[in-house]
Amino acid sequence: MAQAALPRVVIVSANAETVDGLQGYLVGVGINAQSAGSLAATANLPERTTAVVLFPDGFEPEDALGHVRALQRKRPRLLLLLVTRDARRFSEALASNRREPPVLILPKPAFGWAIVDAIRLHAQSLATTTAK
Repeated sequence: MAQAALPRVVIVSANAETVDGLQGYLVGVGINAQSAGSLAATANLPERTTAVVLFPDGFEPEDALGHVRALQRKRPRLLLLLVTRDARRFSEALASNRREPPVLILPKPAFGWAIVDAIRLHAQSLATTTAK
């Protein structure tokens, strides 16, 4: 039986310290992680990207929401995980969305293991549906 490919994640944050810390943590637990300092970088994600972890607080809220919605349309199987101080704002703005997987919104501060668990669960789900 072939081993599943490592999850591939893109971390988007305007804060380099946040990116460095999370990227190091994810790589340390076996997740292929890349970073991006701008929302525009999400426009051309590698095809095999499993998830995007977005820290929207460093960007204009409407810009962040616009990029999330564009990713939802363009890449419906992509896990979108937002880590924010204003979880209510993003939850309410995305509440009408009935997509699978849903956008996951974690209140800041979020533990690295919670992010890892969400990514791994999603990667397993993708592997299961691809194998069928």
